Amino acid sequence: MLCLRSFFLSALLLLTLTSDVFPHNGGQTPLNILFIMSDDHTSQAVGAYGRRLAKLNPTPTIDSLAKHGMLFENAFCSNSICTPSRACVISGQYSHKTNTRDLDDTLAPEFHLLPRQLRAAGYQTAVVGKWHLTHEPIDFDYYCVLPGQGKYFDPFFQVRSEKPWPESLMQVKGKHSSDAITDLTLDWLKNQRDVSKPFFLMHHYKAPHDFFEYAPRYESYLADVDIPLPESMWRTSPKFGSAATRGDQDNLLPHIGTSVTRRNPFRNYTHMYADDETLSDRDAAERAYSTYLKKYLRCVKGVDDNLKRLFDYLKNEGLFENTMIVYTSDQGMMLGEHDYIDKRWMYDESMRSPLIMHCPNVIPEGKRTDAIIENIDLAPTLLDFAGATTPPAVQGRSFRQLCETGNEAVDWKKEAYYRYWMHIAHHDVPGHLGIRSKDFKLTYYYGMDFRDRGKPRTPPGWELYDLKSDPLELNNVIDDPKYASAAADMKRRLADKRAGIGDTGEVSPEVERVIQEFWDYDQRDLDEAHEIARAYLKSRQGRRRYIPGENKHDK
Repeated sequence: MLCLRSFFLSALLLLTLTSDVFPHNGGQTPLNILFIMSDDHTSQAVGAYGRRLAKLNPTPTIDSLAKHGMLFENAFCSNSICTPSRACVISGQYSHKTNTRDLDDTLAPEFHLLPRQLRAAGYQTAVVGKWHLTHEPIDFDYYCVLPGQGKYFDPFFQVRSEKPWPESLMQVKGKHSSDAITDLTLDWLKNQRDVSKPFFLMHHYKAPHDFFEYAPRYESYLADVDIPLPESMWRTSPKFGSAATRGDQDNLLPHIGTSVTRRNPFRNYTHMYADDETLSDRDAAERAYSTYLKKYLRCVKGVDDNLKRLFDYLKNEGLFENTMIVYTSDQGMMLGEHDYIDKRWMYDESMRSPLIMHCPNVIPEGKRTDAIIENIDLAPTLLDFAGATTPPAVQGRSFRQLCETGNEAVDWKKEAYYRYWMHIAHHDVPGHLGIRSKDFKLTYYYGMDFRDRGKPRTPPGWELYDLKSDPLELNNVIDDPKYASAAADMKRRLADKRAGIGDTGEVSPEVERVIQEFWDYDQRDLDEAHEIARAYLKSRQGRRRYIPGENKHDK
C-alpha cells in the first residue's frame, strides 16, 4: 500500500513539474509552436485586416486563422528591413543591442535566444525557409534554409552536414520556393519530428519579397480585376512630409524615396512594368501599379494556398488543436502609398506587421486588440507560453496575458520604438527614428547612416501625424500651433524611450551629436536643413538609372 501511495505521489509530482515546463491545451499535452513568417507581407494585403485590398480576398486561409484566433491591429517591427527585423524576433532585442542594423550586419549566435531557450526547455527546434541572418542556425535541431535572399524558382537550401557552414547546399528543382518550403516542412513533420517532444517550428517564406516571382499557376489570378489605387499615390496633400523628404521648395522630391510613378526618375516601377515613353505620366504609373500589385498578390496567394496544405496536414494528424500558430511578416510593405515602394519607412504600411495568433482553448476566438506590440515582444511571449526561461538581456515583454484574456494590461507599453539605421541605400530612404502611440506618430529624420561622420547628407526634419484624424498620415502637423502640446509630449516620450532602451549614442556618437543638434529644430536648424538639401541636390547630378539585379541585395 505504501509503495502504491509513493507511486501516485511520484506521478503527481512529475505531472506538476511537467505542467510548470509545458503549458497544456485543455489539460492534454504540451503545446507545439508553429511560427510562420512571410517576407514583406503587409497588413493591407491580409483580408482579415479589412484594409484597402481586403475585397480582393487574397488570404482566405490566413483570414480563417484570424477568425478563430486573435488579430493584433498594432503590431510593429522596430526596423523595417529583413535582417534587422528577423534579428529582433530571434533575440527579443533592438537593433542597437545586437548590432544588426542593416543588411550587411549579422546576428551573432549568442543572440539566437529564442530557439536556444526553447531547446533547453525540452522542445525540438526546426527552421525551414528564409533565415537571412548569416550565421549558422546552430540552436535548431534541424534547419533547411535559403542562402541569403534565396531564389524564387529551383531554390537552393543550406542544410546541416559535415561540411562547414555555409558550404552544404541542396537544390529543389522544378518548384517555386513557396511550394518547396512547404514540402520541406511537411517532410520534417512527417518523417523527422520526434513525437516524444513538443516542437518549435519556424516556417519562413521568401514570398512576397520583390521582385514578386509567382508560380505559373497564378497567371490568371486577378488578371481581369481592377486593383484599387491608394489615395495618397498622387501626393495631393501639400502638408505631407517635411524638409527631410521634400527638401528646400520641394527640390528633393525626385531624390527621396523610390516610386511607382516617374517622380523618382532613377528608380521607379514604370521602368520595370510600363517602360513606354508614349504613355503619359499618369497612364504609365497606373499600368505599373496594376502590374506590380498583381505580381505581389499572386505571391501572397501562393503563400496562403500553401498554408492551407500545411494546416490540413496538422488537422488530419490531430496536431492542429494542440499547436499554437503564429502568423506574421518581418515587416510591412509600401504598396504605392505616398508614391513609395519597398519598406524601410516608419509609415504604418511599412512599420506595421500582420500578427495573428491561434491556439484552441488557450487563445479566445474572434478577438482583436489595438495594444501596441513590438516584434521584440514575440520571443518572450513564446518563451512564456512554453514555460521556458526568458534571459535578462531580452528587452521585449510577454503579452501572454493579453492573448489569453483579450484584455490589455494597465501597465502595458504606450508606444513602439522605431529606428531605420541605413541611409539612402537601395531605395533612397533617409535614416530616421521615432515612436508610434495609438494616437500619434513622431518621426525624426536625422539624415545620416550610422557609420557617417560630420554633417548630415540629407536634411534633418520632424514629422508628426495625428493618427485618429489622419490615419493615412497625409498631414504633418509638427508646426501646427494646435499640436504644440502633443509635439512636446511626443518628443519627451521619444527621449525617455531612447534612454530606457539604451539607444543613447554609444553605437554612433557622431550621429548622436547631429540628432541632438537638430532636436529643438528652430529657424536656424531649418535654414541649415535647406542648405543641406541644396548641397545634396548637387551631389545627385549625373546619377544613373537603376538596373534590377545590379545590387547584391537584389539577389
